[in-house]
Amino acid sequence: MIACLRGTLLEKQTGSVIVDAGGVGYLVAIPVSTYTEIGAPGDAVTLHVHTHVREDVLALFGFHTLREKELFQKFIAVTGIGPRLAVTILSGLPPDALIRAIRSENAKEFARIPGVGRKTSERIILELKDKLGDFEDPGVAAQAPATLLENDVVSALVNLGCTRDAAEKGVRKALEAGVAAEFEPLFRRALESIKR
Repeated sequence: MIACLRGTLLEKQTGSVIVDAGGVGYLVAIPVSTYTEIGAPGDAVTLHVHTHVREDVLALFGFHTLREKELFQKFIAVTGIGPRLAVTILSGLPPDALIRAIRSENAKEFARIPGVGRKTSERIILELKDKLGDFEDPGVAAQAPATLLENDVVSALVNLGCTRDAAEKGVRKALEAGVAAEFEPLFRRALESIKR
């Protein structure tokens, strides 16, 4: 079972790449998001790989991020969705948009992807909406504190009884107001912002 592939990119085209790893050229199917991220032929490349084995086929599917690979594996667990269609889905929308569409039960988002009809969209949502617990909510991820200092200030505010959401908003407002990136001034300004 190949889980990761590290080597030199030999060829790159929409939908697939050939990676030279130890003198062996591996043909790997990829989504558009990976195609745009992995560089040009001759570059070093690392792909997270799903090895798909059937009686008559051994196929590799590669992803730039582990998150994409894990989402791909969720899709192929859905009844009637094979690996090729899963790659098409990942090519149709970014991972965060796919996760949001499933959580908000927005079948229309999926139906816009070529090859995914209304019934398939509804099946994806039905089978996956309760199985995305290990994926961070994209809305929350975009707002999470970016530095250790911000995390420390948020943690101190939470220890004072603030909610995490209010603490994070307070820290963001303080930074947007131009407060120095030091614990004491950032903490005080964020606290004032929350009390208002």
